[in-house]
Amino acid sequence: MTTLAARGLAVRLGARAVLDGVDLTLRGGELVLLAGRNGAGKSTLLRALIGAQAPTSGAVQLGDRPLASWAGDERARQLAFVPQAIETPFEFTGRELVTMGRHPHRPRRAPLTPADRDAIAQALAAVDAEAFADRPVTTLSGGEQRRIAVARALATQAPLLLLDEPTNCLDLEHALQLVALLRRLCAQGRGCLVASHDLNLFAPAADRVVVLHEGRVAADALPDQALAPALLRVVFGVDCGPASGGFPQAFRLPG
Repeated sequence: MTTLAARGLAVRLGARAVLDGVDLTLRGGELVLLAGRNGAGKSTLLRALIGAQAPTSGAVQLGDRPLASWAGDERARQLAFVPQAIETPFEFTGRELVTMGRHPHRPRRAPLTPADRDAIAQALAAVDAEAFADRPVTTLSGGEQRRIAVARALATQAPLLLLDEPTNCLDLEHALQLVALLRRLCAQGRGCLVASHDLNLFAPAADRVVVLHEGRVAADALPDQALAPALLRVVFGVDCGPASGGFPQAFRLPG
């Protein structure tokens, strides 16, 4: 199984140390939740892990090689990324954007193969996007655009998937479907690293939770250990305990 690892990773942006000595490992077959306050460095860490942000010091290893030694298409076949912000400057359809997820697998301007078409169809079906796949993405709702972005990453069929706030704009049903989808992918041997503020949604499904605090790893453990009340008070400045009143509800998909 492919492994992605950061060792002593540091990133400075101007005078600010965004990441400071971060160690993190993502292995095939596990779902890891990346948690932390706004500004803790979660998005920067994801960008560094895919090679989009150069570290100030430390290293990222993909498999048995430094990440920087992988050619672009070769790296893209191993790592797929769903960014927090979705930009669609042109009138692409959803299907055209998902098709771009197949670019690492084929020469430029080469026609789609049956394998490409199958991967695209499976990705669209996985996020329940077939009904609007052929509409311009500029006409889609925020949640529909988010599902297309996830489908594009799925179409790469990369063994490791990194997602930054993937449930942004999703309704409750599709947020639950996404969690179930990621669990199925992990059961098939893929690794998923998810940065999210929705601890109630992702922590119960996660194998591990990595908590970032002020650019450092404050915890990397099983969910109930990483999100223990004492640490939540330090990291998030909140107290936690059993739900009072009617919320949170234990929402689940039918069946």
